[in-house]
Amino acid sequence: MARGQQMKALALLPAFALVGMTVACGAGGNGAVSGGDAGSSPAAGAGSAPAVQKDAALAGLVPADVKADGKLVIGQDQTYPPNEFVDGGKATGFDVDLGTAIGQVLGLTAEFQNSQFDGIIPGISAKKYEMGMSSFTVNADRMQTVDMVSYYRAGTSLAVLNGNPDKLSVDDLCGKNVAVQKGTTQVEDLDKRNAACTKAGKPAINITQFQAQTDVNLALTAKRVQAELADSPVIDYAVKQTSGQLEAVGQPYDTAPYGIVLPKGSDQMDKAVQGAVQKLIDSGDYKKILEKWGLSPSGAVAKSEINPPAS
Repeated sequence: MARGQQMKALALLPAFALVGMTVACGAGGNGAVSGGDAGSSPAAGAGSAPAVQKDAALAGLVPADVKADGKLVIGQDQTYPPNEFVDGGKATGFDVDLGTAIGQVLGLTAEFQNSQFDGIIPGISAKKYEMGMSSFTVNADRMQTVDMVSYYRAGTSLAVLNGNPDKLSVDDLCGKNVAVQKGTTQVEDLDKRNAACTKAGKPAINITQFQAQTDVNLALTAKRVQAELADSPVIDYAVKQTSGQLEAVGQPYDTAPYGIVLPKGSDQMDKAVQGAVQKLIDSGDYKKILEKWGLSPSGAVAKSEINPPAS
């Protein structure tokens, strides 16, 4: 999250409060954290990973309409640290560095545009973005409308307040207050768990959905909810950044690939992006980016695939 110097009063706020305020400022005060139109003032960035060399053969696969302006326009919800977030008014994170490197392999400059998460795939279909890279889990529903290129594997984790005062587990959430980001696979997960609660005659889970993941984190640290579900790298990062306020309970589950989102049927671009990811894996640059952002090596993929089997 944002670690830059702020005014003295901000130094007293919890780490995730700082992030929420910084994301809002980075998005031009347009309400990215509170659920406004995050795309109205995009936070752009070029990443800070080491420069990689262009691959002429892969660059030659890029369609003419994409390479015409020399840019690769990437849609993101930049409220999901450490994968994509805003620091000092610029996009940063694991996906930003990897997306930047993919652009370099293809001879393009990656341009990251901030969006609400559930607006990215429609934006791909509407040709607002040329690619989506925002911790999208590969699943069959998404692959009905877009193509996906795999690049990492992550699961779902449960976070609670430190010490787990309510003694929660992922299988014991009936009647509890749980926060989640809108449009994520965790919403579907909670819906299924809720159905099981009511079928068993137990109280329903009180699910609170937020547009931004940073608001999910803030809701938990502020004790407005008892738990949250999010991708495992995000929970791991939240635990570190809140200096002991939160903890993860149990092990990640439902591990599945992240996928870069591309327009459906874009065979040449699919092959170009998959080839770029594979080149970065083979060269060791991919590993360096994972290490920089503290992502678990257990989630690293040895082979990038186009539309891999959904878990």
